[in-house]
Amino acid sequence: MQIFGVDIGGSGIKGAPVDVETGGLVEERCKVLTPHPATPGGVADGVVQVVEHFGWSGPVGLTFPGVVTGGALILTAANVDRAWIDTDARALFSERLGGLPVTVVNDADAAGLAEMRFGAGRGRRGTVILLTFGTGIGSAVFVDGVLVANTELGHLELDGHEAEKRASSKAKEDHDLSWEQWARRVQKYLAHLEMLFSPELFILGGGVSRKAEKFLPLIKDLRAPVVPAELQNNAGIVGAAMRAAEGA
Repeated sequence: MQIFGVDIGGSGIKGAPVDVETGGLVEERCKVLTPHPATPGGVADGVVQVVEHFGWSGPVGLTFPGVVTGGALILTAANVDRAWIDTDARALFSERLGGLPVTVVNDADAAGLAEMRFGAGRGRRGTVILLTFGTGIGSAVFVDGVLVANTELGHLELDGHEAEKRASSKAKEDHDLSWEQWARRVQKYLAHLEMLFSPELFILGGGVSRKAEKFLPLIKDLRAPVVPAELQNNAGIVGAAMRAAEGA
């Protein structure tokens, strides 16, 4: 079964058809830049561009970088335009995609769903925390395989600031941090999460997961294992398609 997945991020909008039985992309993904400001209309234009690139005409699953309730309503918009707040994203995207059936899910939750089924979290019980490092820090928390939705742990305080302002990939770039300097910040953040949640496993995803060998060996002194996401930066696309498949 194929479903189209779209991952909306603070810097890029990427998507592809997904085989939801295997978790693989059926074709090479298409990516466009996220507009700035990332208004509902501008982001919708990007989504339409990605979907139409493949001539797709079936169900579409989309991620969103914020709290999504009821598969539709946007409650927060930390890394996109605040005009998204209280927007019915499902209605917006469905209308712009010519009435195609649409499902919307928090971006990190989508990545977590994919990793728990097809990636580093396969078969893991207890508490598993997936973190996506990009423009911000997204989080997905699972307890015995069940998702605790919309946790948004990137907004926890770290050294007097939101954690994602200190330890996201964007923070690394903005502050010109070396891998060693950035890893120390990530370690401090993970230690804080470990104190709060006592997870059995951390999975680190987002674009930075492609360079795990540069920073994971520098993260030590945690009880829980820390592993890179196996689906890397495709996890959001796959998870969005998985969530859409549930209603297809």
